[in-house]
Amino acid sequence: MKILLIGSGGRESAFAWKLSQSPLLEKLYIASGNPGTNLYGSNVELDIDDVSKTIDFIKKHDINMLIIGPEAPLVNGIYDKIRKELPNIMIIGPSQQGAKLEGSKAYAKEFMKEFGIPTAAYAIFDKSQKQEAFEFIDNLNTKIVLKADGLAAGKGVLILDDKEKAKEELLNIFGGKFGHAGDKVVIEEFLEGIEYSVFVVTDSKQFKMLPVAKDYKRVGEGDTGLNTGGMGAVSPVSFIDDDLMIKTIVKIIQPTIAGVWQKGIDYKGFIFFGMMNVNGNPYLIEYNCRMGDPEAEVVFPRLKNDLVELLSSIYKGDLAAHTIEHNPDYAVTLMLTSGGYPVEYKKGLPVSGLEEVKDSIVFHAGTKESDGKLVTDGGRVMAITSLAPTKEEALKKCLDNAEKIKFEGKYYRKDIGFDLD
Repeated sequence: MKILLIGSGGRESAFAWKLSQSPLLEKLYIASGNPGTNLYGSNVELDIDDVSKTIDFIKKHDINMLIIGPEAPLVNGIYDKIRKELPNIMIIGPSQQGAKLEGSKAYAKEFMKEFGIPTAAYAIFDKSQKQEAFEFIDNLNTKIVLKADGLAAGKGVLILDDKEKAKEELLNIFGGKFGHAGDKVVIEEFLEGIEYSVFVVTDSKQFKMLPVAKDYKRVGEGDTGLNTGGMGAVSPVSFIDDDLMIKTIVKIIQPTIAGVWQKGIDYKGFIFFGMMNVNGNPYLIEYNCRMGDPEAEVVFPRLKNDLVELLSSIYKGDLAAHTIEHNPDYAVTLMLTSGGYPVEYKKGLPVSGLEEVKDSIVFHAGTKESDGKLVTDGGRVMAITSLAPTKEEALKKCLDNAEKIKFEGKYYRKDIGFDLD
């Protein structure tokens, strides 16, 4: 099978690593990829915003399956545009309507309400409703959560203790802090609990659950400091017992898939459920319409199934016949970042020491080749993933190897999984 994978981050590095292990794979192309994905396939320069050129590439190279890694192309309707021209290709990702579950926080909350899915109390406001929004904030008895409705590169959620500060930030969002993503804002109560990440693969009717993970968004140890795209992740998650898992399936996942089917949404791919465990009860915080990052870097290493075969089953109609098999070991990933991330940081810094890494997997995220040398090209540079019988052993492998990789200003958290037993 010939596959085109779209994306260039750590998630796509994990995809490429996992896909390359399948005997069903004949050729893997990655657009535009990074030096890590190039180890498992062929990186190609392709402007994915130019759908006609993407279609031409698919035709020229006899691509059988298209996997869309990041959310923006899905929200912009790449599935629908390519499906119209190439009805027989297997596309892993939802239609534009399905991607709206991530692309619009307001739509997602209304979807949750319609299908009885437990979530935080909320209200939706636009620029013409500033006074009503202020009154809603005044009546909240928890911290205030402000969510820009549209995509904001993972930065569109603010959690505030002070009501006056919340009102000030609301005006900033309406004033363009997150561009048009903030034309509409969801304001919701803050839920006290501990987060976890659930992933399923679905054909719009059936679903299969992948290994559960927990990621760490704050830049500082002890979950302090600014939010980032993710500083690390761990799988499995020790506090998720059978009772919480059953509740998650019955109260969250099954109603979601039923809603997708009932609304006639064409959804063939991954759904991420951003969950909160509140005193043993699951609440849904958000949907993503793709695999998470850095969660993919711990989920795929624990997934024993052939990923090409599993994704093909979506189109063959036999997804339900598959049994998901997990590696029982713990997987821990930690992200090496550039100093100053997530605010200001340098690019183009030489990277060395990768050849010294032992017994871990390195997934490139923000790297590139420059004059034949590997250099940094983003705030999150690479993820180191390790597997071991215990979380502590897996983390130690990551930390040992993190010391071997060198670039100026390198920073990483040393406490991934610190809040788990």
